[in-house]
Amino acid sequence: MRKDKESIMVTGAAGFIGFHLCKKLLETGNPVIGVDNMNEYYDVTLKKGRLEILRGYDGFTFYREDICNLEGLRAIFQTEGVSIVCNLAAQAGVRYSLKDPYSYEKSNLAGFLNLLELAREYRVKNFVYASSSSVYGKNRSIPFSVADKTDQPVSLYGATKKANELMAHAYSHLFHVPCTGLRFFTVYGPWGRPDMALFIFTDAILKNSPIDVYNFGKMKRDFTYIDDIVDGTMAALKRPVPFEVFNLGNSNAVELMEFISILEEELGRKAEKNMLPIQPGDVPETFADIESAKKSLGFSPKTPLREGIKRFVSWYKEYYGV
Repeated sequence: MRKDKESIMVTGAAGFIGFHLCKKLLETGNPVIGVDNMNEYYDVTLKKGRLEILRGYDGFTFYREDICNLEGLRAIFQTEGVSIVCNLAAQAGVRYSLKDPYSYEKSNLAGFLNLLELAREYRVKNFVYASSSSVYGKNRSIPFSVADKTDQPVSLYGATKKANELMAHAYSHLFHVPCTGLRFFTVYGPWGRPDMALFIFTDAILKNSPIDVYNFGKMKRDFTYIDDIVDGTMAALKRPVPFEVFNLGNSNAVELMEFISILEEELGRKAEKNMLPIQPGDVPETFADIESAKKSLGFSPKTPLREGIKRFVSWYKEYYGV
């Protein structure tokens, strides 16, 4: 491990965003302490595959640990001398929060509090964490600005992410823990999550199965490519502040039917579509105002949607041997 660079703990290291962030940090010479409980919310084979790649890098140390286990986490802080934390571990998914709300209470609230407590106790130099566009809930001001009110979430998942921002603010104020929250907008790309639309649609279309299109296709999403999200997160890790929240999105709301059309072209197949009403917890549109992230983090998303989908399809076909 290189001692001239600070050890960065990344929780959720075997997850989609966590994997890509760890990989980029390691490629730029930063020692990484990866933490993940390897839960079975989706196919663990994907998590193991990501982890196998990370283990090929010098400077990567992995702990299979749950952020809900305070003493287990404390042992890692003591052993590794953690100086920077990036918390990407969470129970993800809007719809799943209607089925298993208590998993969100554990990971997103109790687990988050454990990390804040240890960040205070070990006086970390920076604490960066994943928030979500879901905090905007019923907000109808387009594009979504970090200055907008976010006190009407429409899912428990969104409520827990808003709670994270409030908890971080309290720890910043009381204990001077430098906290930066990143509101991610519909992240996609290679090694992505199987519960996300791009993965579900690709899988179904290639298997000649119908896809469910909610709100009868009248949805817009600010699809943001994984490499752009990683760039924004890296910038936040290098820039400790007392407390701040940023939107990390592509700043381009794309209609769901256009998204599907691009995917169909890349796959060379047409999708059979089940047109359905909007799901509980969903919002009709997300669109990020990224002016503050541009100004403070130099955040500038570069990947067009068509290129991002093309890269995902290429990875999917190679990974699954299609």
